[in-house]
Amino acid sequence: MKRRDFIGTVGTLTVAGIPIGSTAANLQPLPISLQKTVLPKRLLGKTGVEVSAMSLGGVIGMQLEPSNELDPADIANVALDLGITYFDTAPSYNNGQSETNFGRVLAHRRNEVFLACKTGDRTYDGTMRSVEQSLKRLQTDRFDLLQIHGIGENEDLEAWGKETGVYKALCKLKETKVTRFIGATSHESAEKLRQAIEMYELDTILTTLNPVSRRRPYRESLLPVANIKKMGVIAMKVFGGGNGCFVEGNPMQTKLRSYHDDTPNQVDAESLIRYTLSLPITTAVMGVSSVVQLKKNIEIVRKMTPMPIIERKALEARMG
Repeated sequence: MKRRDFIGTVGTLTVAGIPIGSTAANLQPLPISLQKTVLPKRLLGKTGVEVSAMSLGGVIGMQLEPSNELDPADIANVALDLGITYFDTAPSYNNGQSETNFGRVLAHRRNEVFLACKTGDRTYDGTMRSVEQSLKRLQTDRFDLLQIHGIGENEDLEAWGKETGVYKALCKLKETKVTRFIGATSHESAEKLRQAIEMYELDTILTTLNPVSRRRPYRESLLPVANIKKMGVIAMKVFGGGNGCFVEGNPMQTKLRSYHDDTPNQVDAESLIRYTLSLPITTAVMGVSSVVQLKKNIEIVRKMTPMPIIERKALEARMG
C-alpha cells in the first residue's frame, strides 16, 4: 500500500459544524512568565529526534466535542505556543473526536508537531483501514510515530509478525514513509510489553510510570529493558488516570480500578510530575481539562529540578 493511497482526500477534508483552524486568539494574554517559554527537550531514544519533555495527551479535554465552555483546539494551540512539540492521540479516544480536534490544529501547524497516533487493530488490512481513517481526521498525510495500542495480558504476540499481522503493516507504513517510527503501548501488562519489545524491532514504548506499587513492574522490569535497547520511553498516567486521581483534592476513582490506578494518599501535582520526569524516560503525556491546567503543568516542567532517588523511594512508600 502506497503512501499516496492515504492522502488523496485529506487536503479537502472539512469538519461539519466546526470552524477549521480555530485558534486561541481570543484567550486572555499569557502571563509574563509563560511568554515564549522554552520547555526542556529530550532525545526520543535511538530515533535521534528531540521532543518536549511534556506531551499533550489526547484524552481528558482533547477528546471532548467543542462547546461554548471549551474548544479543545485552544488547548492544542496554546500547548504549541508554550513549547510542547509532542501530541498523543488515538482513534479510540471518543470515537475519533480527539483526532478530529487535533486535526483542526494540525491543518495549519503540522510542521511544529511530533505526531504520535495508534492503531487498536491487530491485522494487516484492519491496520491499514484504521490508519487511513486516522489520517483523514488528523488532516495530515503522515505520522511521526504509529503505535500498537493497548497490549493486553492475553496478547498473541506471534500473530503480529505474520503476513496478515499488525507488525507487518507497521513495517510497510514505515517503509512507505506514512510513519517515521513505530512503537507499542500498554498499561495492562508490563510483562507482555517487555516480551513484545524483545520479539520485535520497535522504536518506542508508551507505558504507565507513577509511584504506586501496582506500577512497580513497569519501573523495575520493563523500563531497564527499554533503556538497554535505547528505545524512546513515553510515560502516561502521571497523575494516575481518572482526571488526575492522585492529585490532591480530586476524588478517588476506585470503581475504575481496572483501568486507573488508586491510592489512599494524594499529593501535589508537582511531586508527581517531578517523579515521572526524573525516571530515565523521554517525555510524559499529560491530559488536561483546560488551558489553565495546561499552563500550570508547563510551568512545573519548565522550572522543575530532578527528584533524587531517596525522595522517589519515599514517595513510592507513601503512595504504595
